[in-house]
Amino acid sequence: MPTTSKPDTTTAAKPPVMFIHGLWLHSSSWFPWIEAFEEAGYEASAPGWPDEADTVEATRAEPDRQAGHGIDDVVDHYTALIEHMDRQPVLIGHSFGGTIVERLLGNGVGAAGIAIDAASIKGVLPVPISSLRSAFPVLKNPANSHRAIALTPEQFRYGFGNAIPADESDQLWEQWTIPSPGKPIFQAATANFTPHSEAKVNTKNGSRGPLLLVAGGKDHTVPEAITKSTLKQYKHSDATTSMIEFPDRGHSLVIDSGWREIADACIEWLDQQTL
Repeated sequence: MPTTSKPDTTTAAKPPVMFIHGLWLHSSSWFPWIEAFEEAGYEASAPGWPDEADTVEATRAEPDRQAGHGIDDVVDHYTALIEHMDRQPVLIGHSFGGTIVERLLGNGVGAAGIAIDAASIKGVLPVPISSLRSAFPVLKNPANSHRAIALTPEQFRYGFGNAIPADESDQLWEQWTIPSPGKPIFQAATANFTPHSEAKVNTKNGSRGPLLLVAGGKDHTVPEAITKSTLKQYKHSDATTSMIEFPDRGHSLVIDSGWREIADACIEWLDQQTL
């Protein structure tokens, strides 16, 4: 798993950072972010989801290893990893990784959280057509809840790469994509009809660390309407909850050629927090 060496005495005051990826991207897609955060003085890591292999190639070779894992499984997995750390980390997640960050932070786990284009949580009502289309490769067959599903280049181009050139999207698909469990998508889709949904977040926790929500204005998978509705779910919490939007960015914003703009904004926000 990608990790960094122990920080020196000039950076020890900063909390560690743990990156959490979402569906269809391997944990190694965070490598450039790890380097950027190291440059900013943070110790960083990007452990994968339960049963995810160490490389893109190995994960593609054994897709069924991840099949059937739901949101609770992933939350429990990262909670256990954090319990073995010397200090509570800052949690940064993309897509369903952002949802995991919200779950963890709501549970009092983590010093702060940044949720980038986070998938819907229970209570979020907007269901944009583009979001349904992005999820259709999974939702079209109920049996996919128990399977690991891969996206075609065309499906990835719509869900992730619609705001970048098609050839760049295809290159990112080849470099970073993996089959991912379909179960979390079904859990998010049915959250508002399920009393004890795993997509439910404790948004009222006033003692949690600060949270930043990041939205891409051209995101097909998680349109900004979802992120804005998510922000409203936190209105009863006294804890810091902020949102920033990048109007011209799609769901690929953490891995495409403009990733550094997003990373720098996250570092700037994080440096402003008292942790």
